[in-house]
Amino acid sequence: MGQAPSNPLSSCLNAVCNGRSNCVAYPDHPLYQISWVNRYNLDIPVEPIAVTRPQTAQDVSDFVKCAVTNDVKVQAKSGGHSYANYGLGGQDGELVIDLVNLQDFSIDRNTWRATIGGGTRLSKVSDLLHDNGKRAISHGTCPGVGIGGHATIGGLGPSSRMWGSCLDHVVEVEVVTADGSIKRASEAENSDLFFALKGAGAGFGIITEFVVRTHPEPGNIIQYSFSLTFAKHSELVPIFRQWQELISDPNLDRRFGTEFVMHELGVIITATFYGTEEEWKATGIPDRIPTGKVSVVVDDWLAVIAQQAQDAALWLSEIRSSFTARSLAFRPDELLSLDTTTKLMNYIDRADRGTLLWFLIFDASGGAISDVPMNATAYSHRDKIMFCQGYGIGIPTLSQNTKNFIGGIIDTIQGGAAQALTTYPGYVDPNLLNPQQAYWGPNLNALGQVKAKWDPNDVFHNPQSVKPGAAASS
Repeated sequence: MGQAPSNPLSSCLNAVCNGRSNCVAYPDHPLYQISWVNRYNLDIPVEPIAVTRPQTAQDVSDFVKCAVTNDVKVQAKSGGHSYANYGLGGQDGELVIDLVNLQDFSIDRNTWRATIGGGTRLSKVSDLLHDNGKRAISHGTCPGVGIGGHATIGGLGPSSRMWGSCLDHVVEVEVVTADGSIKRASEAENSDLFFALKGAGAGFGIITEFVVRTHPEPGNIIQYSFSLTFAKHSELVPIFRQWQELISDPNLDRRFGTEFVMHELGVIITATFYGTEEEWKATGIPDRIPTGKVSVVVDDWLAVIAQQAQDAALWLSEIRSSFTARSLAFRPDELLSLDTTTKLMNYIDRADRGTLLWFLIFDASGGAISDVPMNATAYSHRDKIMFCQGYGIGIPTLSQNTKNFIGGIIDTIQGGAAQALTTYPGYVDPNLLNPQQAYWGPNLNALGQVKAKWDPNDVFHNPQSVKPGAAASS
């Protein structure tokens, strides 16, 4: 297991493991960084004080107690896809509780509520729900993302406008709190903690088990994508304007999800419509979306999930790499003006990008997500209808030019906004000056109070998590 020099923390962790292999590792382990830490963003170094792999909720509880006794901060890792490596603490010296072994699953065929272990990856969630009654929930397209982080921060995907975010499907959890207690939380039990876990979970507990409501899998599904190549990105201005006008329609059919993905050579527009081809045509969307479409009717929900994962891999691979990521969120009154769009495209054409692997992704939101009151959960972007995420990937290392390029994209968009734009904590941005305010805005004061009650010593901590009692920015 990789024995650290004897100290009270390692002695405690080793006692919990009680001789089990692959239960805990320390920095002296020869494969510690590669096999145990396994950073997602190789540009951000971080060395946890130890990495544990519990088998049960009781193991999680005992590991948390070890950390508390030794005044060590804790972060849970589910899939490990934090852009800033926050599942590893985001800074040196934290205890990582890797939930990879917590993958139990069951489903109640009377209520169609599924119970899912906190370390289960989204691809496996889709397969398990399909195999147990052809059920489904809303979630993102990256198959390796873990539900533990996804369903506690938001969880946005192609079906979110139709069904709501992933966290909107969560009806109950089993959670280990900062004193090591194993609790249940729902709207009826520990409701204040449940509120915080649904949108700011990393700072409030470690969820070992989710209970989620499910839907029948959709029937026919229309998938749409096309690619346009241009000599200059400035030629994309009218195409982006047409797409943005479509997604900002308050009456846009909720069965429709879409992304506008800019890259070195032009743009890819992807879209999914959950319905028949006749229903798709009846919406009027085919006449309003930029031309050049290729549409396919797919009856198999899992085939659609697989195709969306393949599309996502075009711009954000499962492969660990050095990258920078920045993001923004937009209300209807904050969308890009013609002037800002033109400045953005011109900036991209002129900038030293430092890499050929960069992407600027705009995706539509709103719909069912906006039906939930802002103060019902910690997730505070109910009023947003569009997000953007800029990525620059270094091969093999990330240059300062690429960081400056992606930062310049955000600055150009912000410069055209009447006030500072916020962002979604699922697209974590370590460069934010006031991250908590940007992530949780109107819910931040309430979250600070819940934090002060449940985790007053800030045991569950990363550089941008909610702090006890105050709307602090550090």
